[in-house]
Amino acid sequence: MSTRKGKAKGPIAQKSRDHGSLRRRSTTAGQTTNEYTEPPDANTTMPSPQTPRRRRRRINVSPSKKGKYIRVKSALNSELIQVSAIRQLAISTGGLVNDHLRKKAWPLLVDLDLENIPPKPDAQLLKEHRDYTQVVLDVERSLKRFPPGMEDDKRLALQDKLIDLILRVLVRHPELHYYQGYHDICVTFLLAVGEDIAFALVDKLSTTHLRAYMDATMERTKVVMNYLNPIVAKANPELEKFLQRSEVGTMFCLSWLITWYGHVLNEYRHIVRLYDFFIACHPLMPIYLAAAIVLHREKEILSCQCEMANVHQLLSRIPDDLPFEQLISKAGDLFLQYPPTELISDSAAATAAAVRDATQAALKFAAEKKAREALVIRRQNRKLALKVTVVALSAILAGYLYSTLDVSASWEAWFHS
Repeated sequence: MSTRKGKAKGPIAQKSRDHGSLRRRSTTAGQTTNEYTEPPDANTTMPSPQTPRRRRRRINVSPSKKGKYIRVKSALNSELIQVSAIRQLAISTGGLVNDHLRKKAWPLLVDLDLENIPPKPDAQLLKEHRDYTQVVLDVERSLKRFPPGMEDDKRLALQDKLIDLILRVLVRHPELHYYQGYHDICVTFLLAVGEDIAFALVDKLSTTHLRAYMDATMERTKVVMNYLNPIVAKANPELEKFLQRSEVGTMFCLSWLITWYGHVLNEYRHIVRLYDFFIACHPLMPIYLAAAIVLHREKEILSCQCEMANVHQLLSRIPDDLPFEQLISKAGDLFLQYPPTELISDSAAATAAAVRDATQAALKFAAEKKAREALVIRRQNRKLALKVTVVALSAILAGYLYSTLDVSASWEAWFHS
C-alpha cells in the first residue's frame, strides 16, 4: 500500500472529504503504455551495487516510432531550433510521440516565453470570478478524463489545479467567457505538460485558436461550424446533398470543435495526437478534421435513414477505431484544396443568397398577411353594413307601420281584449 504524504487542498478535495461526493474509482493494475520511454542520459547517476535495481518494463516500440522520437528529440536539442521543422514533425505521422517531447515542443509552436509566466493570483480573486461555481461543477464531472487507477488524492489535487488553471486564464482576460467544454481542453494540457506550462499554453491559445468559442454568444462559433457543409460539398456533392435533405445541420460537431475532440474521444493518445496537429496548424483545422471524419464515414451515412434524428445520432458519436493518421492527412489535404479564403467567399455568397431568400420570404409573408387582414376587414365591413341596413330597414318599416295604424284604438282594443 502506498504511503500518502499529505491531503490534497482545494474546493474539489475539500468537498470530497466533507461530503464524500467524489468516490474512489476502481483501479486497473498493470496497464502498459505504447509511448516510447526516453533512455537515461550518459550523465544519469546509476544505482550502486547495494541499491536494488528496479526492473524496467519492456515496451514494444515500432522502428518508425522510435525513429520519429529520435528526429523530434534531435530537432528540440538543436543549437539553432527551427520551429518550422518542429511544426512539420508535429503534423506528420506519429506527431510529437510522447508528453516528454510535447512539454518542450508545444510552447515553441505557439511562441511562448516560459521564463515569464505570470504568477498565480490570490485564491480569493479566483473565487470571485463570475464563472467560479460553474467551473467547479464542470471539473467535478470530469472524472473520466483522468487516467483510471489514479489515486484519489492525486486526482483531487489535479482537479483543483484544473480549476485554478481555468480561472487564471479567465481572470487574466476578462473579455473571455467560459463555456462548458473548455475544461476538457484544459485538462488535456494539464495532464500532458503540468500546471504552469499548461496555463501558459491555454492562456495563449484562448486568445488565438480558441478565441471564436469564448464570446458571450455563439455567433462566431456558428460561423466556424458553417464551414463544414461547404467543405463536404466540394469534396463530395452527393454526400452533402444527402445531409441537406436530412436537415441534420452542424450541431453534431459542436462538442468536437469546442473541446478539440477531447470530450468525444476515449483514448488519451488520440487526443494528444490531435492536439499536436491543431497547435501546429491554422485555427480552423478542427473543422477540416470534422469534414474529413464525415467524408470517411460516407457509406455509414448514406446507408442511414435520411432523417435528422438518425443522421445526428450516427454522426454525434465518433468511433474509437477511426484511422486518425489518415484523417489528419485528409484534413490537411482538404485545407490545401479548399482554403478558408475560398470558403469565406462561398460562405458570403451563400449567406447573401440566404438573406435574399429570407427577405423575399418575409416580404411574401407580409404581403399575404396584409391581404388576409384586408379580407377580414372587408368581411367585417360587409357584416357591419348588413347590420346597418337591417336596422335601417327595420326603422323604416316600423315608421311605416306606426303611421298606418290607429295607435290609440289599437291600444285600447288590445288592452281590453
